Amino acid sequence: MDNKLVVFRGKEIRRVLEKNEWLFSIVDIITALTDSDKPRDYWYRMKRREKESSGVELSTLCRQLKIQASDGKKYLTDMVNAEGAFRIIQSIPSPKAEPFKRWLAKVGYERVQEIEDPELGTKRTRALYKAKGYPDGWIEKRMRGIAIREELTEEWKNRGVKEEPEYAILTAEISKATFGLTPSQYKRLKGLKRENLRDHMNDLELIFNMLGEAATTEIARKKDARGFTENKDAANKGGRIAGTARKQLESQTGNRVVSRKNYLEGYQSRKTLPTKDSR
Repeated sequence: MDNKLVVFRGKEIRRVLEKNEWLFSIVDIITALTDSDKPRDYWYRMKRREKESSGVELSTLCRQLKIQASDGKKYLTDMVNAEGAFRIIQSIPSPKAEPFKRWLAKVGYERVQEIEDPELGTKRTRALYKAKGYPDGWIEKRMRGIAIREELTEEWKNRGVKEEPEYAILTAEISKATFGLTPSQYKRLKGLKRENLRDHMNDLELIFNMLGEAATTEIARKKDARGFTENKDAANKGGRIAGTARKQLESQTGNRVVSRKNYLEGYQSRKTLPTKDSR
């Protein structure tokens, strides 16, 4: 377990990474969003009030873990994931909680808009990447890569591949044949943990990733691959096509495509692509 503190409106919210998901201390959230000097009592009363008014048992959203307190000792504490935290915030009758409630309402409204007009979701994704500092050329490749990935997963779904964990295995097959690394190995190379690997690829990495997935989709269609085993073979063949192209480029340029660099940080500091010494 990785215990960390995160600043939340000037307050420290204890959180724990459990099974690749952050769990947050409920009493710390209550302390940050109310004026209560007894957050545990506040939490007890809030649970009782919510059950009486709506019939909802807020405690079902939680799990207890031992985490460190201010005195240095560890105590059992009610913890909740991000989704549960947002639900609990909805039940906090405090002016400090209102900005979060309005934000949640706004996000919900935007999601409804995106269901009615999917293009809005694409525009918002582009805007988020732009706000993070990615250049337009990279954003275009990333968006195209998202579309190619969605087309591939839809193809797998139609061909009898189970979403999890088979999607992950097939993705690893493509990545290993394309780059010589599985996604988990690739993330370790770049020093990433929970971050999205593709958001940290440079232009060439994105291009060869797209080629491997697009080739896999085309091969699966032409071979009429059915089920996991046949699609795994298609994934390997599609990845090898991209892998061969990558090796040919590396042979001609003397530069490695696979980079240790976090692309965004590298772009902002140097505005150049990685050199052959970057791996």
